[in-house]
Amino acid sequence: MSSSSAVPAAKPPIRDALVAAAFRLFLERGYEQTTVDDIVALAGVGRRSFFRYFPSKEDVVFPDHERCLAEMTAFLAAGGPEHEPVRRVCDAARLVLRMYAENPAFSVQRYRLTRQVPGLRAYELSVVWRYERALAEYLRARFTGRPDGTLRADVIAAAVVAAHNNALRSWLRSDGKGDPGAAVDHALGYVQMTFGRSAAGVGVAGPAATPTPATWIVPADTAGTAGPVRADAATGRSDDVVVLVSRRDAPLWRVVQELETALGRA
Repeated sequence: MSSSSAVPAAKPPIRDALVAAAFRLFLERGYEQTTVDDIVALAGVGRRSFFRYFPSKEDVVFPDHERCLAEMTAFLAAGGPEHEPVRRVCDAARLVLRMYAENPAFSVQRYRLTRQVPGLRAYELSVVWRYERALAEYLRARFTGRPDGTLRADVIAAAVVAAHNNALRSWLRSDGKGDPGAAVDHALGYVQMTFGRSAAGVGVAGPAATPTPATWIVPADTAGTAGPVRADAATGRSDDVVVLVSRRDAPLWRVVQELETALGRA
């Protein structure tokens, strides 16, 4: 007979126990039907312990967002003038992805729950807004003194959040299958391609400056003699053959828009 005894399994930290108990009850009973008293009873702790970790029942659904927001804020604050600002905010957004990817099963479970409970969806939107505000505040500081600096900062911050969340939600809808990092990199690549150079101050014109066209239209019957004309000044003859000349970095939507304008299809 052995004199050794089994070592009891260590209890999970109270915070983790509360989250696990909450989600178990949410799945069994439904979110609205579960009370804080139910959660603490299953977790084996008191109400005061719950509110020491979570201000409300909604907060237990998003247990890591405060930590992630703090990490994002610190990451942005550590950025120096040598860091290209658009790339920096894209990298900051990847911290949110890392939080979700650390526990795919839990992230998918939470995503499904927020789709079912309107109140949680509203709470989630408030969390997303706080991330966007952190990105915008960093960019505003970087763009101080530049034409439309505040506008540019807010637009880029919104674009980063939209691109990141589009890829993240696609991954969550697939039950957490595949590589979320690759999808988010692809989405954020659009943001960097669209805003990276101009946001860094390359070729930014003042508010009163005449914008440089992305596209020139060259009527085929005058090519090589008359030179290019603006897309909005191209000839309107229906039988014209035109040659399109575009800057390499012009967004595709801009090229199509100006071509349609030149052809009278706008």
